Amino acid sequence: MVKHIILWTLNPELSEKEKETVKAGIKEGLEGLVGKVPGLVSAKVHIDGRLASSNADLMLDSTLESEEALKGYAAHPAHVAVANGKVRPYTVQRACLDFEE
Repeated sequence: MVKHIILWTLNPELSEKEKETVKAGIKEGLEGLVGKVPGLVSAKVHIDGRLASSNADLMLDSTLESEEALKGYAAHPAHVAVANGKVRPYTVQRACLDFEE
């Protein structure tokens, strides 16, 4: 199994209400890919409970069957649509950690 962890920082020009809407859209979009993208076992987007000590706004914690599945996920049209429509327009920073379990 491969873990795919992403941390994003939202555009600081967004209002708090806009940030909440964006986070909900990202959560719905990415978690909705399970069962649509081959090899994507689980996807959980953490948008609530952020402590003041955090320096990111939300996190994707996902599991894929293999490194090959991760490569397929990255290029899958459904994932690309979510990334281009719900994530990239609203984020200013992204950090990624991929590792085998």
